[in-house]
Amino acid sequence: MCKQVLDEVMIMEIGLKHKKEITVTEKDTALAYGSGSLEVFATPAMAALMENTAMNCVAPYLGEGETTVGTLLDIKHLSATPVGCTVSCECELTEIDGRRLIFKVTASDNKALIGEGTHERFIVQAEKFMSKTKTKLD
Repeated sequence: MCKQVLDEVMIMEIGLKHKKEITVTEKDTALAYGSGSLEVFATPAMAALMENTAMNCVAPYLGEGETTVGTLLDIKHLSATPVGCTVSCECELTEIDGRRLIFKVTASDNKALIGEGTHERFIVQAEKFMSKTKTKLD
């Protein structure tokens, strides 16, 4: 008698959450990014952290060959964070509309909320997406 083991199907649904923490280093500063002249956590670094957190939130729920791409980021950077502080980013999937995903995103340091907003991602077939993108080189 053979025992058949079926893979557990993971279903993406509204309310999924994910969290990621980083320690701010010199490479994360506005000075390093060229987005400012101070050694504080850069807005582009915060944006990248928010996108990465959202991407990783849904990655386990995607099919073979699928990934997500960011298409819209509407955020506010509310407070400066110095090098050496920990920044914690949280996201929550708030809307699913076909391949379109909407997330609430927040970032905090050890003292306060430093950023908040929304982020939109689309589910795409990675190979097809890259093939189409590379036609711009022709």
